[in-house]
Amino acid sequence: MSTNNLAIVNWKPHNRHTDLIFDDHKPLRSNRHRIAMNVLIRSLQQLWSECNDYFTQGNMFIYYSISQVKNRNFRGSDFFAVLNVDSSNSQADWVVWKENCPYLDMIVELMSRSTAEIDSIKKYLKNQIFRTSDYFVYNPFDPNSLQGWHLDDNQEYRSLTPNENAWFWCRHLGLWLGTWEGTINRETATWLRFYDISGNLVLLPEEANKAQVEKVKAEAEKFKIQAENAKAKAAKLAARLRELGENPDML
Repeated sequence: MSTNNLAIVNWKPHNRHTDLIFDDHKPLRSNRHRIAMNVLIRSLQQLWSECNDYFTQGNMFIYYSISQVKNRNFRGSDFFAVLNVDSSNSQADWVVWKENCPYLDMIVELMSRSTAEIDSIKKYLKNQIFRTSDYFVYNPFDPNSLQGWHLDDNQEYRSLTPNENAWFWCRHLGLWLGTWEGTINRETATWLRFYDISGNLVLLPEEANKAQVEKVKAEAEKFKIQAENAKAKAAKLAARLRELGENPDML
């Protein structure tokens, strides 16, 4: 046995977890994959901007068992979210045996065109390795590739059935996950997006800012029209008073 292998076998967790790998230094498969990951992260952060009891991140290793570390069996999920944790605690890893690091509530894997990746995911789910409540896969280059599974009460993964919009319900997050066609960061594609329970698109920060600006403009235009209508009404009333021999300026 080599020294490196011996070190792996003898590895034990400790408080700082400085011996864990946080990054495999491998870039995402494409610029579209990178944008797709950031869209999910940033839109969720925008939606819950006033909350501090969740954590969401992407392209980060998840450690779910000590045996996994011994076997060097790592997974770097493209997107995940976990609820009921302190979001102010910035960290480079997610280690479920650490204090305040529960199992994840949702994972999204951004796949390539290879079916081998999906087969690998299904194997992980069959073996119940992650124990994540909701698990989804999507290929940003294939609008029809979204699939989802939910961990049921018997701790077995079951395929989720989409609604009439081909969206999947994320039970713990209380959101729909579906596709949306548009341009983000100057790239037009069919992106994976969140929708609220009423079917409204969960906006990115820049989209929310734009919507707020448009709302202010609409309200200003509404007040302008109301003021013009009031002015016209007053002028009409004044004209009528003059017809009756009254001076409206004296009233």
